[in-house]
Amino acid sequence: MLHCLNPTCTHPQNLDGHETCQNCGQPLIGILRHRYHIIKPLGQGGFGITYLAEDLERFNETCVVKQLTYQSPDSPGAQQKVQDLFTQEAQQLFQLGTHPQIPNLLAYFHEGGRQYLVQEFIEGHNLFQELKREGIYNETKLRHFLSSILPVLDYIHTQGVIHRDLKPHNIMHRSADDRYFLIDFGVTKQVNTQETVGTVLGSEGYAAFEQLNDGRTYPASDLYSLGVTCFHFLTGHDPRSLQLQIGYSWTQNWQKHLSQPLSPQLISIIDTLLQIRLENRYTSVEEVLKDLEQSPTSPTTVDVATNSPFIHQTNKLELANTADHTAVLFEPDPPAPPVAHPLSSPLETTQFEVATLDLLGQIQSIQTLSAQRYIEELDNGLSLNMVAIPAGSFLMGSPLTEISRQRFEGPQHPVTVPAFHMGQFLITQAQWQAIAALPAVNQDLLPDPSQFKGEDRPVEGISWLDAVEFCDRLTRKLNRLYRLPSEAEWEYACRANTTAPFHCGENLTSDHANLHGMKTYRSAPRGQYRNQTTPVGSFRPNAFGLYDMHGNVWEWCADHWHPSYQDAPVDGSIWFAQENVIADNAPHPWRGGSWYDAPASCRAAYRTFADADFKSSNLGLRVVSPVLSP
Repeated sequence: MLHCLNPTCTHPQNLDGHETCQNCGQPLIGILRHRYHIIKPLGQGGFGITYLAEDLERFNETCVVKQLTYQSPDSPGAQQKVQDLFTQEAQQLFQLGTHPQIPNLLAYFHEGGRQYLVQEFIEGHNLFQELKREGIYNETKLRHFLSSILPVLDYIHTQGVIHRDLKPHNIMHRSADDRYFLIDFGVTKQVNTQETVGTVLGSEGYAAFEQLNDGRTYPASDLYSLGVTCFHFLTGHDPRSLQLQIGYSWTQNWQKHLSQPLSPQLISIIDTLLQIRLENRYTSVEEVLKDLEQSPTSPTTVDVATNSPFIHQTNKLELANTADHTAVLFEPDPPAPPVAHPLSSPLETTQFEVATLDLLGQIQSIQTLSAQRYIEELDNGLSLNMVAIPAGSFLMGSPLTEISRQRFEGPQHPVTVPAFHMGQFLITQAQWQAIAALPAVNQDLLPDPSQFKGEDRPVEGISWLDAVEFCDRLTRKLNRLYRLPSEAEWEYACRANTTAPFHCGENLTSDHANLHGMKTYRSAPRGQYRNQTTPVGSFRPNAFGLYDMHGNVWEWCADHWHPSYQDAPVDGSIWFAQENVIADNAPHPWRGGSWYDAPASCRAAYRTFADADFKSSNLGLRVVSPVLSP
């Protein structure tokens, strides 16, 4: 089997005997530099592709070949700068490889317009894989891990190197001699970067606040990442899920996720590692080792999360898209970390009318309800209304008896959702334009992507990546965490304590939502097909006070797409895919239906999906903001 080395090839495997790739047409190179025979790919990330290979000049010794991909600059001078930086970083890796717990750099070279690193192959598993296979750590195992990896971290820091991406995936364990190895330094991410100051390098959930805020890193930044890694090992709880939901505030009460007691000494060490503020954290590995070497006292009693779904759901992973994102950020004085802090704007009461429809889609009753909300002021008189969604439980998905039910709407299962805030309206074009004008976090945004123009119409024509970038900029501007809803949060908010196919009852027509009125549900009469979006809030809301939960435009959700609810989380959290099935453009779900869709596709339980870069004139977003539990 020959593997195409074109990093953009979607089907790189080719049978032996072919000279060109049968998919992309590129020449097939089975042996690099007339020496390194490619056996198979091992993994792929934002840096490029890693291959298992054998060195034909060293008795077919197994090695690892990393093919670096980067955004090629236009000017020859810029290309030369990238090559020089690559050489510089390769030299740094060569020097670090003298440590017995860092893979040796065996070679680096350019071939076919691409850059390659050849490193020692470590026989073993990364600690993320090991955690999934063997389960969470106890205190003895964690202390053994720290005693082994801290001296390696101390070594690279004394060499003037900061890892910048410390996490379980980047630590290997060789069981033959019980040795831990530090791998995947920021070298390839650095080469991918055209700016070195104010550039974010690191993984969401593991990176320290100062690292994500303005791109600056210190030895203490690695120590924060080590603290997060320890938390992951002790609890099985994915820190990226926590960060997406409540920002850095999870570090303030991390102990509530423990399923076993720890000594006060180890709790104190992890507490210090996890300090959000740089000045409150350990400043050196030496300080950590000093505390670790002291005799531990007896374990302290903590309220352990024996019913936490994360104890047995260690396969739920982060949005890997974000793990390798890099971005040039502005550099103001660091603000307070964006967490779900108490509201700066007081809650106010809003009243609204809610209609209940019968089987024919006719109004059966109208009642006046109220909800609590807060209002964030944007620029130029714009505001963002956020409704308080109470905590509660519901049955997610549809029953087998529901008309037009699809197989991916089940199995129906109970979910308990914590309180949160949700946008009362879809994000409008005016709001989008205001936030799109702010400095980028991870990518650029088109200021006016919508097909159907109107300041008070919903923004559409945006990808999932665009929606995430919008939330990131909104978070930075308002100093409060904003994100896309999980599918569970979205459906819970849409239903608003109802169980029918629609929040308004057993049927829905175009008199009560912007949908394809010429298509009907059950025995309702045909209605109007507007063939375009309508201003947000044109129809009555649901019982939580949320408008346009059915129709107008679909709404992106944060989760990865899963074709079934089998093994879905039951706590309302974002459901991530397993690492080995995550691609850079992995699909994500949309909910709610649109102006183009039949009522059946607008049901509360209906779900569909698209790749992260997909855009459509019937696809937009609504934001949520978590509530910090006391």
